[in-house]
Amino acid sequence: MERLTYQEEGVMRHVWLLGECAIKDVLDRMDEPKPPYTTVASIFGNLEDKGYLLKKRFGNVKVFRPLVSESAYKGHFLSGVVQRYFDNSYMELVSFFARERKITADELAEIIRLIEKNRK
Repeated sequence: MERLTYQEEGVMRHVWLLGECAIKDVLDRMDEPKPPYTTVASIFGNLEDKGYLLKKRFGNVKVFRPLVSESAYKGHFLSGVVQRYFDNSYMELVSFFARERKITADELAEIIRLIEKNRK
């Protein structure tokens, strides 16, 4: 899976929320100042080339849908971060955030609850 640029990830976040969409649908959801249509169309082309989007034509309209789920993308790249920076240990990752006070005790308790729920 090829890593996405910041702009590509921004477009994919909209596509993941919308499911099937046209370029204009994503452009309409973008914050001001909006990039030119041609810029967004170019990003869609890059995402298609990288295998993230599938394009279908309906007359003059191109409709895209994601080929890679948001969950698969996050999992792939997060596992690389964990492997490179945290000795392939998710415990080290969580410990780092706890030491840096980026995660609260309540959030840790919620994580534990989710782990226990998924074990059942």
